Amino acid sequence: MAKKDKEQEVLSAELKNVALENVEKVSRREQIESEADSLSIEDIKSKSLTPTPGDFDWDNTSKTGFGNYTAAEREKMEAIYATTLSSITKGEIVTGKVVLINNKDVVLNIGFKSDGLVSLSEFRDQPDLKVGDNVDVFVESQEDANGQLVLSRKRAKTQRSWETINRALEMDEIITGFVKSRTKGGLIVDIQGVEAFLPGSQIDIKPIRDYDVYVGKTMEFKVVKINHEFKNVVVSHKILIEDDLENQKIDIISKLEKGQVLEGTVKNITAFGVFIDLGGVDGLLHITDISWGRIEHPEEVLKLDQKINVVVLDFDDDKKRIALGLKQLQSHPWESLDTNLAIGSKVKGKIVTVADYGAFLEIIPGVEGLIHVSEMSWSQHLRNPQEFMKVGDEIEAVVLTLDREERKMSLGVKQLSPDPWVGVAEKYPVGSKHKAVVKNMTNFGVFVEIEEGIDGLIHISDLSWSKKVNHPHEFTKNGETLEVVVLEVDAENRKLSLGHKQLEENPWDTFETIFTLDSVHQGTIIKMADKGAIVALPYGVEGFAPTKHLVKEDGKSLGADDVADFMIIEFNKDSKRILVSHSRIWEETKQAERQVEREVKKKEAGVQAKAVKKVKESVEKTTLGDLNVLAELKEKMDKEDKKK
Repeated sequence: MAKKDKEQEVLSAELKNVALENVEKVSRREQIESEADSLSIEDIKSKSLTPTPGDFDWDNTSKTGFGNYTAAEREKMEAIYATTLSSITKGEIVTGKVVLINNKDVVLNIGFKSDGLVSLSEFRDQPDLKVGDNVDVFVESQEDANGQLVLSRKRAKTQRSWETINRALEMDEIITGFVKSRTKGGLIVDIQGVEAFLPGSQIDIKPIRDYDVYVGKTMEFKVVKINHEFKNVVVSHKILIEDDLENQKIDIISKLEKGQVLEGTVKNITAFGVFIDLGGVDGLLHITDISWGRIEHPEEVLKLDQKINVVVLDFDDDKKRIALGLKQLQSHPWESLDTNLAIGSKVKGKIVTVADYGAFLEIIPGVEGLIHVSEMSWSQHLRNPQEFMKVGDEIEAVVLTLDREERKMSLGVKQLSPDPWVGVAEKYPVGSKHKAVVKNMTNFGVFVEIEEGIDGLIHISDLSWSKKVNHPHEFTKNGETLEVVVLEVDAENRKLSLGHKQLEENPWDTFETIFTLDSVHQGTIIKMADKGAIVALPYGVEGFAPTKHLVKEDGKSLGADDVADFMIIEFNKDSKRILVSHSRIWEETKQAERQVEREVKKKEAGVQAKAVKKVKESVEKTTLGDLNVLAELKEKMDKEDKKK
């Protein structure tokens, strides 16, 4: 057995010498061609007298001195030699041993009849390559035009890589790759010479904001998809994390209890709260459970990737929704509130919220008191709290109520100044005149402010003596200053009844003597209504003309802006109501004319009756001729009666 191994080593050494001779022949051939110009034909011929391999007589070895073998020895040697040569196929991957390295190529012995050459550039990833190393190569061709065995390490690596990648997909195995560069939507990963795509969504379980931090790193992946047609490979690193987290998640959920304190990492921040990664399980830290003090956004307290301790507040039966708390790890601020604080104490703080009903004043972080809008001013007329204060204002207030058990406190600001209603009857007696600012208007009147905290109401009926006001905005506007007269004071209920028209004498006493019944005045129609028209009369007085009283003598009706005579048909001083009519004027004129005509006709009839009576009295004295005259007179009178 040792003899056979020794013979094997001898043959390998001989094969190595043959390979070296082949390289030397190539070099020698180039040298001969460069010297051809300086040599004669005879010299060239003499250099080519060396016997060619085809001229060698392998059977007559004794003449060459190569060796003298018997038939048995030769058969044995041939058998040994046959075992040193292996049959190879194009496209096959084989293992070869490095036998020579020069500045261009690497010579490999793959056990074939000739050695193969591989470009040195294909070994850039192996700078420490040396003679004797074994490498896998791809057989591109058994023999090229020059009779040389053609090998490729690059193609061998690629094919081996594809085999590894396919096996990883089929067997769900983990493979290692090198992140080469960033591309649109993800990263390019080199897996043993094959480029694969790592989508951005598959890098990590949390959103990645900067892909560049992964470039140049070696990472583990799982193959998730292979497109053999286009040679595309998609890998995922996120799957590995999820598998690991799933195991952690099962462990965490199995041990989850209310009140348990866990360490977590801020995973995502929203306006309503923060999602905390508890090691594969996400929990929600609501904004109201972050701090005892009021905050507008969680970013004021926490930031992404920050590690914090949280307490488990609650979770559902499946433990899929977990409510967490941060402020619960600290004592409640009410417990540290000054024990001397009581009703009537003055406190200072900052306004943290302003609502429609009031504002919240933060005394210390986590302790707030409500200032109701009614406690912001002595005025009984409620206004918008934003007129008094805004978020961020630092103010002083008085404690009105305090409940330490319920952790509630109400505050007041108006109590810092004297109550203006004290002694209001002496300050604003009935009949006194003042200036006031219009603050608000309703359908029934105008609210005005005489001074800060002293409000009064001017009823709509007390705005004007002469003008009919349907809504106060027809008479005044917010912010305008009006002169008023105090009509009534109710200090107990903090009410003032005011008037504006009372600044002047009641003109209706005068109007009563001017706009008497049946008197006629010129007027202008200023507005048409459903049942008539509003008529502007002299002295700024307005009257109302019903529709049927707008008819003119020609049968048509008066319209807006028409000027005509109107008769007063009703006058009510108490309700300030004047009814007028245009139709009544021409109707009464015609009626008077008819009355005159009737009186004339009545007078004429009386004259005729007297004449007839006189005739009858003298009938006895009348002659026959007189009778004819009377007959004619009677006939004439009958005709006149018929005409009438």
